[in-house]
Amino acid sequence: MAEDAGIIVRSMQPADKPAWGAMRVLLWPEEDMAELTGELDGLLADTETLGVYGAFDGDELCGFVELALREYGDGLTDTPAAWVEGIFVLPDYRRRGVGQALVAEAENWARARGRTELGSDAIISNLTSLASHAAWGFEETERLVMFRKPLS
Repeated sequence: MAEDAGIIVRSMQPADKPAWGAMRVLLWPEEDMAELTGELDGLLADTETLGVYGAFDGDELCGFVELALREYGDGLTDTPAAWVEGIFVLPDYRRRGVGQALVAEAENWARARGRTELGSDAIISNLTSLASHAAWGFEETERLVMFRKPLS
């Protein structure tokens, strides 16, 4: 558990699912809401290869981070790779150390599993996320543009 500026970071619990599910929809608005909220029990159940932490201001969830051990992580040499699958902080809590507290807990989670690196990614056009990752101590390892060609 981490604490920063009155914010408590702790493992997510079943009672946190409504707020956490709603926040996942804010992070991934293009995804199906029922699918995003339907995944929560599975994320809570696997505590060895998945980690989920919330940042709380009192009883209010103000951010979360989801973690996984992946077989491989682009740009990492450590395998399995500890990876930030998603991180989100409500706008009113940004630039107040909440994201940093979540990343610190993610680092603890990775270290507890014997990992020496933590990976993450962001959409290349998401300048806020890119700047946040840099501020949290991540270093850019590569850039990639994906292409699609429909076949008719």
